Amino acid sequence: MPFEDIILGLLQQNIVYLLLALLIVVLIFKGIRIVPQSEQHVIERFGRLHSVLGPGINMIIPFLDVVAHKISILERQLPTASQDAITRDNVLVQVDTSVFYRITEPEKTVYRIRNVDSAISTTVAGIVRAEIGKMDLDEVQANRSSLITTIKSLVEGAVNDWGIEVTRAEILDVNLDAATRAAMMQQLNAERARRAQVTEAEGSKRAVELAADAELYASEQSAKARKVLADAEAYATTAVAKAIAEHGIEAAQYQVALKQVEALTALGTSEGSQTMVVPASAMDAFGDAFKLLKGRS
Repeated sequence: MPFEDIILGLLQQNIVYLLLALLIVVLIFKGIRIVPQSEQHVIERFGRLHSVLGPGINMIIPFLDVVAHKISILERQLPTASQDAITRDNVLVQVDTSVFYRITEPEKTVYRIRNVDSAISTTVAGIVRAEIGKMDLDEVQANRSSLITTIKSLVEGAVNDWGIEVTRAEILDVNLDAATRAAMMQQLNAERARRAQVTEAEGSKRAVELAADAELYASEQSAKARKVLADAEAYATTAVAKAIAEHGIEAAQYQVALKQVEALTALGTSEGSQTMVVPASAMDAFGDAFKLLKGRS
């Protein structure tokens, strides 16, 4: 065999080996799939769902298995959406909502819904309108936390078939139109005025009650004082009567003299009493009284 033919045969054989080695390298490269931690890959075989690759190193059959979708499993936030709603008491409100979600089953998300964000936004809008329509405006303002919980629960039930988990739902704001806001301000001012009037009336009523209580207390104390004086006078009268019964007319004269002296003393010590004119007969009576008192002492 000529030397050239031998060389050519060796070269052809080496080329086949090289091609086989290259093919093996390509197959290995195509068969290994490294999935990032934040993603899951949906694998199709002959156009049909075959498997879902999780984070890490995965093996597939080259040319048969194809990575059809790369799905992020990170939590997502829908853009803030505003929708009009009418409350049970016929008040038009504009509600700003925001929803957070993440994909938990990519195969459902890929093959059951086309536009996830749009579908969730539409679902949230419908649920918000329905729930606010069951409540009065005051209930919407006062029970926002319970309303958020209800909306989140209903949205979770609606998107469950899409392989989505709703992690959070928020009502950012509830806005009123200008006419409703003005009417509410008038109502608020009227309520404040009414409360002020009620407070003033209650204060006046309380003042009257306190004044009446004070007058009643004063009357009770005055009656008690009169009773004490009456009891004292009765006791004094009883004592005088007893003294007269025991000692005769001298005891009565002694009491009269004592009263005359007390009256004269009070008159002399009163304010503005610089000069005192007393009839002579009165002086004789006072003299007799002093004698009687001196004699008794």
